[in-house]
Amino acid sequence: MKRLPLIDALKAIASQMIVLHHLAFYGPMSDLTHQLAPALVSWFSQHARLAVQVFLVVSGFLTVRALAPHGVWQATRPWSLLGKRYINIAMPYMASLLVAIGCSALARAWMSHSSIPAPPELGQFLAHAFLLHSLLELDSLSAGVWYIAVDFQLFALAVGLLWLGQPRHQPPQSGHLHTTTMGLFFGLGAVSLLWFNRNAGWDNWALYFFGAYALGGLAWWISQQAVRTRGVWAAGVWALVALALVVDFRSRIALAASVALLLGWGHVHGFLYRWPQSTVLAYLGRISYAVFLMNFPVALVVNAAFTRFAPKDAGIQTLGVVVAWMACIAAGAAFYHWVEEPLRRLAQRWMQT
Repeated sequence: MKRLPLIDALKAIASQMIVLHHLAFYGPMSDLTHQLAPALVSWFSQHARLAVQVFLVVSGFLTVRALAPHGVWQATRPWSLLGKRYINIAMPYMASLLVAIGCSALARAWMSHSSIPAPPELGQFLAHAFLLHSLLELDSLSAGVWYIAVDFQLFALAVGLLWLGQPRHQPPQSGHLHTTTMGLFFGLGAVSLLWFNRNAGWDNWALYFFGAYALGGLAWWISQQAVRTRGVWAAGVWALVALALVVDFRSRIALAASVALLLGWGHVHGFLYRWPQSTVLAYLGRISYAVFLMNFPVALVVNAAFTRFAPKDAGIQTLGVVVAWMACIAAGAAFYHWVEEPLRRLAQRWMQT
C-alpha cells in the first residue's frame, strides 16, 4: 500500500518521544542532565512514554484498513495471517536482541548500573523470541520490547474478531460497510476502556490496550460511512470515551482518542494522504520500528562510554545525551537498511514459496 504522510509523521514523532523517554528515564547521563533542566528531564521521563498510544491507535487503524476496509476481512486463513505477522515483526526483533545482548556486555565492561540487563539465559532468550517474556514476568533484554509482544497479541485479537464478525450466509453488497465487526470492536473496546485498562495487573495483555487499538480501527470504519451513519457511530464512540474519562480520567486514553479523531478526520477530508509534505518526517516514520528496536542498546553504550571516559560534568553529560539521541537515529537507519528491509524481503520470498 502507498505510504500515508500523516501516519508517517505520527510514527516519526512518537518514536522520537520514546527515544527521549528512554534517555531521560535510564541514567546515568540523565541524572546529571537533570541538574541543568530538571523540569524537562522529568517530563520526558514521566510523560513522553504516552507516545505508545499513538502506535496503538495507528496499528488498529492500519490493521483494519488492510484486512477489512469494509468490515469484512479479506483473508481466508487466520493462522497463515498470524504466521506472516509474526515473521515480519519477529525477524528484525530477534536480530535486535542479539545487538542488545552485545551492547549490554560492552556497557557492563565500562560501568555498573541498574539499567544494564543481566547476561541472558537460554530460556529467557527463547521466551523473548516467542514474545512470552512479559507474560512469564522475565527480565527484559532491552527496554520497550514488551510492546512488540502486546502488538502481536492485539493483531491476533483483531483477527479473531474479524473472523467472528464475517458474514456466514449472504455477503454484504460491494462497497457496503458490514457493521457486525464494528460492533465487536466497539463492545470489546468498551470493556477494555471501562475495566481492563483501569487495572495495571493486565498491562502485559492485549485486553489492557485494546481500547486504544479499537479506537484506531473504528476511526477507519466510521470515516468510511455515509454522513448520517457516520454521525451516529461517531457519537457512540465519543460517548464511550467521555464515559471512560469520567469514570477514571487517564491522559493516555485522551491522547488515544485525539489521535483516532485526527486519523478519521484526515481520511474523510483527504489530508491523511497528502499532509504533511516532509521528507524528514516521512523517513523517520519509515525507520521508526528500527529506531524503536535499536535505541536502548545504543543509548546504553553511549551512557557507559560517557560514564567511563568523560568528566562527571553536567554540561558534558548533557552533550552525551544529545550524542546518544543522534546515535539512536543513525543506528536505527542503519538497522533499517541493512537488517530490517533485507530480512523482510527474505521473509516475503520465503512465504511465497
